[in-house]
Amino acid sequence: MKPVEILKELIKFRSLTPHEDGAFNYISMLLGDFNESRFELNGVTNVLFSKRFSDGPHLCFAGHIDVVPPGEGWASDPFVPVESDGFIYGRGAQDMKSGIAAAICALASAQSFDGTLSLLLTSDEEGEGIYGTKEMLAKLREEGLLPDFAIVAEPSCEVRFGDTIKIGRRGSINAALTITGTHGHAAYPARCINPAHILAPALARLAGHDLDDGDESFAPSKIVITDIRGGTEVANITPKDVRVMFNVRGGINLKLDEIRDYVLELFGVSAENALCSESESFGKREMSCTAQLKEGASLSLVLKSASKPFLTDKNSKIVQRLSASVQKICGAAPELNTAGGTSDARYFAELGVETAEFGVRNDRVHQINERVETGDMENLAKIFSDLIANFNAAEDEVGR
Repeated sequence: MKPVEILKELIKFRSLTPHEDGAFNYISMLLGDFNESRFELNGVTNVLFSKRFSDGPHLCFAGHIDVVPPGEGWASDPFVPVESDGFIYGRGAQDMKSGIAAAICALASAQSFDGTLSLLLTSDEEGEGIYGTKEMLAKLREEGLLPDFAIVAEPSCEVRFGDTIKIGRRGSINAALTITGTHGHAAYPARCINPAHILAPALARLAGHDLDDGDESFAPSKIVITDIRGGTEVANITPKDVRVMFNVRGGINLKLDEIRDYVLELFGVSAENALCSESESFGKREMSCTAQLKEGASLSLVLKSASKPFLTDKNSKIVQRLSASVQKICGAAPELNTAGGTSDARYFAELGVETAEFGVRNDRVHQINERVETGDMENLAKIFSDLIANFNAAEDEVGR
């Protein structure tokens, strides 16, 4: 059973979020001696393939079968795999059917393990991610089947295969700031309250601002402007309001309150003089604030916690064992970092599962003509097999 051939078959499934398009039935055939447990919720299908070899830790490989829409401009049908010049082309080739194919190969070939091996898959990672891995893990916890360790096979490497293992992810906070004034004729600015003019002096201190200095695990928490809009696209009318959207990625110490206080301070408002409220839904916190500005305008700020940060100790068993396998197969030690966007790894971490992310390079994720190098695929399967073989070995045997 070769990972490249499995990947080609997986690419053929049009598994656009939240559909798996029959891919789980195919995987079920490949892992015929594994127990299968499916959990469907609000149109999302989740599945756990597990095999208990003996008493011992539960090591879980995890990922998502769903992909983003292919878009226009592909050189070939994105759901018909094409192998050319050492690459396989197709939607999901990198993100992340390659990781799933490698995990399947390693699991199917495992003859022994001191514990339980499993593969947890969802069809809802590229979307909201509400009814996927998060809910499946909650169900497993209720049944006493929660893994002890997890490898999320997302594409993690940057320049060359094997150069990066992600041991955490920054949290993500989305924000919308609205300044509302009074619109009017541009020839009579004294009769207007122009929100663009109120925003302008603060914008330079908002865009690209570092809220902290970061630390050895996380880069500084930076405010990144993602959208600015206002007005009616008419040259002689001032806008009634201007809206700025921004995102902040930060480590485990970043709080909504810090962002709120900084933004309000830019406009001469303290948190005590603003009307703020908080709510929580699906474990995500939201804060809304309104305030009157001295210029006669008003301010509205909405902050939403999109995902929580997590960090796995670099000395944990899962990180050390995976690092040893990567170095053994690739010939160089991987870097441990927390860069990039969010992933389902955070849901494992929230429940106390020691988690690391490792997969192929991520240079073409979500792009047209997405592709993965066949050699990287083969080596990924070897790394996963080596990890399984040496996971419970004595310290002096690891990496041999």
